[in-house]
Amino acid sequence: MLNVQDLRAAYGASEVLHGLDFTVQPNEIVAIMGRNGMGKTTLMKTLMGIVPTKSGSVSVDQTPITDMKSHQRVANGIAYVPQGRMIFSAMTVQENVETGLTVTGERSVPGDIYELFPVLLEMKNRRGGNLSGGQQQQLAIARALASKPKVLLLDEPTEGIQPSIIREMGRTLRKIRDEKGLSIVVSEQVLSFALDVADRVLVIENGNFVHEATRDAVDEAAVSRFLSV
Repeated sequence: MLNVQDLRAAYGASEVLHGLDFTVQPNEIVAIMGRNGMGKTTLMKTLMGIVPTKSGSVSVDQTPITDMKSHQRVANGIAYVPQGRMIFSAMTVQENVETGLTVTGERSVPGDIYELFPVLLEMKNRRGGNLSGGQQQQLAIARALASKPKVLLLDEPTEGIQPSIIREMGRTLRKIRDEKGLSIVVSEQVLSFALDVADRVLVIENGNFVHEATRDAVDEAAVSRFLSV
């Protein structure tokens, strides 16, 4: 569903991603793990076209998207929940979710989105800025799902969220994968969350993948060493 080959990206003359290769299968959740500054967010932004691709290729469901602008990538099935959530704080919950409808041509929010996030239905007329961190994260995911993606990218979704909400988010992501048949890529530093949701774990270090394993075969001690400062 997502195919990334020899992906390189740079800020000016400084190359940050050094020829990354990976695929994500339909209905698969892949966790990209690594410390701050190792390239996780740059990878997400490059997949979304926010950071330009220096070389290499990205395709979604066999459609090349490497040369597309961000909004074209959304129209071709990729959605992004950025680090820090980036919701529209002055807009209501419903208005936030509706911004995700722009590529689908639909006028109203599909009911199944509110079924996934019942709290958003209760708060749909409340301003986004008045929600808790965990509720804002749910809102950001709901907004991304409104575009009916094939691949969902989540950049550090557990950041600043309390443990009980993190567990609930894990259940929701698995439910989204199972019910909507989505492929999900999540960048993360919390190993317990990654092992809870991911089918496969990749570890990024200085813009290169240095470790890969299925969840059942993950060497937790080895991954923890990569994550420790």
